[in-house]
Amino acid sequence: MARPPLRVRTHALRQVVVLEFAGKLGGVIEDLDRSIQLALADGPRAVICDLSAVYEGAEPGAVELLATVGRHMRDWPGIPVVVAGSKRRVREVLRAHPLGRYLVLAPSAREAVSAVLETPMPVIEWQRLAPHPTAPRASRNFVSRTLLDWGLGRLIPSASLVVSELVTNSTIHAGSDVDLSVSWDVDALRLTVRDNSFDLPRPRFARFDQNGRGLSVVTGLSRSFGVLPTEDGKVVWAVLNAARPNPRRPKSGKAMPMTGRGQFDYFHPAGKTQD
Repeated sequence: MARPPLRVRTHALRQVVVLEFAGKLGGVIEDLDRSIQLALADGPRAVICDLSAVYEGAEPGAVELLATVGRHMRDWPGIPVVVAGSKRRVREVLRAHPLGRYLVLAPSAREAVSAVLETPMPVIEWQRLAPHPTAPRASRNFVSRTLLDWGLGRLIPSASLVVSELVTNSTIHAGSDVDLSVSWDVDALRLTVRDNSFDLPRPRFARFDQNGRGLSVVTGLSRSFGVLPTEDGKVVWAVLNAARPNPRRPKSGKAMPMTGRGQFDYFHPAGKTQD
């Protein structure tokens, strides 16, 4: 079924997505939440929510719903979600909300974009796989090579199992090409599998399944696991704990992934935002 068009204005600059809207926050908050999820599914450098044109008296319920977007940064710190140009009441609600504290606050969208573009781009490795029985094995090999290159060889057993199950589930139930990504930030490793099916991942039970162990292995080995919508399907993701090893340069010659939250120190933390 076709979804109604979103009422949030979206534009991007060098992989930084800016979401703009004006008027009453409660009137577009559901669209904004979906727009944030759609943007996150594409793996941008950052998602910036420009609230500068929102009415002064934003409804607390709408702002609290906005605060729940912080769950994405809680689960995966690699893509900052920035709230820019917010009024005092909005900031107060965000800083008091247990999920809102994961959001980053900036004085304006322009300043937020400039600050993001001044930081190095995180390293993300991608591979496209055809919906073929060999896809799970190819995904394991890809993840193993990437983790060895990043000095994270100890994660290969668990990450290989997780990605194999995600890819197997996608090839069986979606039947489309799969875009696989591996990214690393702070103490987390994220695996994503994107396909062209809107159907949610289906559990498979090892007792009856000859192809794998089912999604239970994903939930058992991951610290978080979820699904993001896309315009033509979905992105299934899993995040594993991945403490930083001794720094070294990957064999590929690429820069190591950015680690630590210091790269976003140019923003005001939720509890210290200036007026």
